[in-house]
Amino acid sequence: MSEQIQQTIKIPNELGNKRFDQIAAILFPDFSRSRLKTWILDGQLRVDGQERAPREKLIGGELMSLDVTLQPEGEWLPEEMDIPIVYEDEHIIVVNKPMGLVVHPAAGNYTGTLLNGLLHHCPDLQNIPRAGIVHRLDKDTTGLMVVAKTLQAQNHIVEQLQSREMGREYEAVTQGTLTGGGTIDEAIARHDKDRTKMAVHPTGKDAITHYRILEKFPSHTHIRVKLETGRTHQIRVHMAHIQHPLVGDGTYGGRVRLPKGVTHELRDVLRKFPRQALHAKHIELYHPATNEIVEWEVPLPDDFEALLEELRYDAKNAEDTDY
Repeated sequence: MSEQIQQTIKIPNELGNKRFDQIAAILFPDFSRSRLKTWILDGQLRVDGQERAPREKLIGGELMSLDVTLQPEGEWLPEEMDIPIVYEDEHIIVVNKPMGLVVHPAAGNYTGTLLNGLLHHCPDLQNIPRAGIVHRLDKDTTGLMVVAKTLQAQNHIVEQLQSREMGREYEAVTQGTLTGGGTIDEAIARHDKDRTKMAVHPTGKDAITHYRILEKFPSHTHIRVKLETGRTHQIRVHMAHIQHPLVGDGTYGGRVRLPKGVTHELRDVLRKFPRQALHAKHIELYHPATNEIVEWEVPLPDDFEALLEELRYDAKNAEDTDY
C-alpha cells in the first residue's frame, strides 16, 4: 500500500537568492535534506511546475510543489508476532523489546525480526525507511525502543538523536565493584581484527556514557546508565574498557568470573545467565507532532530481577559470615 504526499508552498520573498535545496529544507522541515534532494532530482519536488537543479538559486515568490508517492522501502515480509507495545498513536510506537529478538533483518536473520512483526502490525510502515526503526537494541538487550510511523516523525526523532536531545537510560549489572559513578568519554570504532565487534579507538566516533551506582555487591555493581551518544554496543564496550564488563557479556567480558566465596546459587545464576545484563529502562523525547516532552519507563525483566535477588542474597550471606 503506497502513501501519497502532496503539498504546495509559496516561497517567501525573504528566502530569495538561496539555493533550491536550501529553501526546500526550510519549507519542508519534516523531511531530511537527503530525501528532499532525491525528490528534487527525481522531479517530484518542483518550482512553478518545472524541474530545477538542487543548487539553482531562486528569487522568491515561486510556488514549490511536492508530489510524492512513497514506495515500499524493502522486500521484507510481514510476520505475525506478539510485540509488547507500551504506547502507540498516529505518529510513533513504543516497544518493550524482549530478549532474543533481533531488531532488523540481516545475514542469518532474514525473518522473525522486530521489523517483520512491525510490518504485520502496521502495514504502512513498508513506506518508511527501515520500517520506522530509528535506533536499535542488541538481540539480547531488553527494553524500550521508539518506532516512527511517518517520514515526518522519523526525521524529527533522528534529529533528536543527532542533537542528543533524546534521553535514554539503561540499567545494567557489571562485574567487579565500582567505587562511584562517572563518565566515560572514549571514541568507539569497528574492531581492527574482529569486524563483528566494536572497540575504543582514538580515530572512532565520539561516544559518551554516564553511569551512577544503584546498588553495590561484594563482586558486582548494579548501575543506571545514561547515553549521550548512541554508538553500536556503546555501554558494553565502555564498561569493558574500564575493566567492569557486564555480567553475561561473553563478547566483551570474556569467560564468566566467579568470585571466591559466592553461594552455590549465585554461582549457578552467573554461569547460566543467558545474555548481557542490560535493559533499556527509560526513554524520553519531544513528541514529533506536539513537540511536548513524553517519557516511558518499564520494569526490569524477570531474569534481571532474579539476578539482582541472588546478588542481594549472596551479599547478605557474606555479611553474616563476616559477622
